[in-house]
Amino acid sequence: MASWSRIPLPCIRATVSPRDFSHTLKNVKESLFSTKWHEKLEAFAQEVVPFSPPKLEAVAMKRAMTLFLVSLVTIFLPAAVAHCGKNLNEATDLVTAAGNEPKLVRTVLLSGLKSPWDLAFTPDGTMLFTEKCRGLSVRLADGSIRRLFGTAGAAVVANDFFCQGQSGMLGVAVDPEFTGNRFIYVYMLSNLDNPANRVVRLTVDTGYTTVSARKDIVAGIAYKKSFNFWGGAGTHSGGRLRFSPVDGFLYVTTGDNHDGPLPQDLTRLGGKTLRIDRNGKAAPGNKTPTGGDTRIFTSGHRNVQGIAFHPGTGQPFACEHGPRHSDEVTPLVAGGNGGWDPQPEAGVTCVSNYCGYTSTKRDGTPTPMTDLARFPEALRPAWTNNGISEGMGSCVFLNGAQWQAWDGRLAVGFLRGGRIEILQVDAAGMTTDTATVAGIPKERMRSIVQGPDGALYVASDAGEIWRLAASPQP
Repeated sequence: MASWSRIPLPCIRATVSPRDFSHTLKNVKESLFSTKWHEKLEAFAQEVVPFSPPKLEAVAMKRAMTLFLVSLVTIFLPAAVAHCGKNLNEATDLVTAAGNEPKLVRTVLLSGLKSPWDLAFTPDGTMLFTEKCRGLSVRLADGSIRRLFGTAGAAVVANDFFCQGQSGMLGVAVDPEFTGNRFIYVYMLSNLDNPANRVVRLTVDTGYTTVSARKDIVAGIAYKKSFNFWGGAGTHSGGRLRFSPVDGFLYVTTGDNHDGPLPQDLTRLGGKTLRIDRNGKAAPGNKTPTGGDTRIFTSGHRNVQGIAFHPGTGQPFACEHGPRHSDEVTPLVAGGNGGWDPQPEAGVTCVSNYCGYTSTKRDGTPTPMTDLARFPEALRPAWTNNGISEGMGSCVFLNGAQWQAWDGRLAVGFLRGGRIEILQVDAAGMTTDTATVAGIPKERMRSIVQGPDGALYVASDAGEIWRLAASPQP
């Protein structure tokens, strides 16, 4: 795959002297003990540090702080500090490739965002995006930004909205009939009644200046309310929203909250994928097992943060974090069970009844992502990331001749892995080949979507949104 050449950026770079670096590092160390940084480190520990007993909180926080400071040294010691402002259409990289893979041009559209989480496009090409602790915003064609819904400063303030750990304003989706109804949807944490995640439908005006007619179409999606042995409040909420281009229904991914029984409990919505209509009602054909909530499409999931639809068959594929092994891409079928069951077997004890990072079994075998011993008919994963866990997140099938050899392949973003992987999937839904997108910065890839212009758009935890476009063939 390939090397890449960087077009000179018109960003201002300043050399940081050893004295300035020492002063900066001292300030960072001091700020780590503020409430804001403590929360960020806690979330960092949850996603990056493998949990193992005992003394979890102290060990995880210490290791997270060490990793965080080492990262700062890596960034600042070479003395390259850049500030390019909010709108960076001029910041462009050329990513070259060999063979029949596409040559990509990377353009940084936005920077300085606060934990961007998801992206969606309206038919006219307008970009909607969420920030976990701020809410929903829109980027207009001229590059200007308007905050539509969320915290103070938005056109509509949602007083019930808050963020905690990995939870907040997460997924966003646009109704397939947007041109007629102007509906958009967000997955958000709310303190209405008992704090929980919910799916909210909004109507945006034609000028993208405000939203109205809020309707909470799904409430009571499980949310982890407090710290326990395995991590902080707000962990494992899932949160991706995507409409199927084939059946037109809304798919909602949820997480297990570090709650052992939750993924296999068909009366609760955590650790599942849901399939609903635009009013939040169960879609026909979900085949939920008897006694379960009929909105459930599949159960037995850990923390699905990606869902995509095969361009040929329309089959949904889930992309999911593994515990300390085996991130999984899994083709889904109605009524299926993903096989994740972190509750202990008889005779086994785990803290908080959650054995996800240890073992559910008496013999100490690590808890499998897909437990075929318990669930012989469980959904088989198409790919397990070579048996390791790197925070698999958002995913999308690439579609269009501009992608050359990658047309029809699944692009998968990684958080800790800091990359985008391209998977070739056969007719049976299994992965037959993989490739890594070369020449892009190693960042935590939080959301990847294909825009109406055919380009790939990426939101990263570095606070940026990129456009990756395949350059025209000669």
